[in-house]
Formats: sequence, C-alpha cells, structure tokens
Amino acid sequence: MPKLKLKTHSGAKKRFRVSKNGKVKYAATDRGHLMTDKSKDRKRKLRKGGYLTGKQAENIKRLIHN
Repeated sequence: MPKLKLKTHSGAKKRFRVSKNGKVKYAATDRGHLMTDKSKDRKRKLRKGGYLTGKQAENIKRLIHN
C-alpha cells in the first residue's frame, strides 16, 4: 500500500515562504487595518519581515512541505 500524502497547511502556506537556502521567511503582523493610529516609525518597522530559526522553522517547513 502506498504511503499517505499529507495536505499542505493552508494557513502556513499563506504566511510563510521558504528561501532557496532553506530559511523560513515571514512578514510582520499588525498591518491589516487601523494604520492611521500607528506612528510613522512603527509602520516603517512593520515593513520589515524576519526569519524563523530552530524548531519553529522545522515545524513550518513540515506544514508547507518544502
């Protein structure tokens, strides 16, 4: 009997990307709405994303199958 295939986690697929080097990249949160109440400095910092490391990165990779 063939091995079972797992479905990709839709939520993780939308929020994370795996780079060519295998790092898990994510965008900053808190940018959806109510932007007028946030300072310019805060909005500028929110443009930057980041990379996951360690066990978190492993878990996300498993969810999105890359």
